[in-house]
Amino acid sequence: MAIGERIHFFRIMRGMTQKYLGMLVGFPERSADVRLAQYETGSRKPKAELTATLAQALDVAPQALDIPDIDSQIGLMHTLFALEDIYGLTISETDGEVCLKVNKDKSKAAEELLQILTAWQEQATKLSTKEITQEDYDQWRYNYPKFDTTQHWANVPSKELSDALVETFKDKLKTD
Repeated sequence: MAIGERIHFFRIMRGMTQKYLGMLVGFPERSADVRLAQYETGSRKPKAELTATLAQALDVAPQALDIPDIDSQIGLMHTLFALEDIYGLTISETDGEVCLKVNKDKSKAAEELLQILTAWQEQATKLSTKEITQEDYDQWRYNYPKFDTTQHWANVPSKELSDALVETFKDKLKTD
């Protein structure tokens, strides 16, 4: 699905008109609907800064708007082939159904993908057991990773920096 279709999808989901969303992102009132229509129809593609502004106005992550074009089956297949190459995605059969699996031994990236998919599966299970609402589930999906509590998305200092800080402040560290 192209970015314009995603903008349209989320705008409708939020109950916004083109004019309202256009004005919300800073377009002049007289042309706000026309400008937004250009993005939704794909005659113009928003730059990264506008994509971020649209995402904020629509209360989604920018990545929820700018996703790969998988509208055609061929495009989808090539996306899956790329996932096979990069993340060790494999195709198999289980109980008479085709299944996609992640080979976590392929690479660190594959292991991380498996963790991400597991977090998604946990949210889907919560939805199916009515532990969370569809709205909660959509909020989790469309703002991922913002509300993902299973991952640790923090920047960690390098070992060299950590060692240097320990050395610098070693006399101030408590020793029990």
